[in-house]
Amino acid sequence: IPAITHKMLSSQLRELENSGIVHRKEYPQIPPKVEYSLSPKGQSLMPILEEMCKWGVANQI
Repeated sequence: IPAITHKMLSSQLRELENSGIVHRKEYPQIPPKVEYSLSPKGQSLMPILEEMCKWGVANQI
């Protein structure tokens, strides 16, 4: 997402974490490092997202 601001990205990731869709892991190092991954709940969305992607490709203008 090229035009997203750092603030908006942080806000969206926090919302996804609070919803249980992503897992956030912090590493105690300098510089700070954070990794995000899909939780099991987030992984359960993959079949839906894959079908939406197929639909989008098939319906491009």
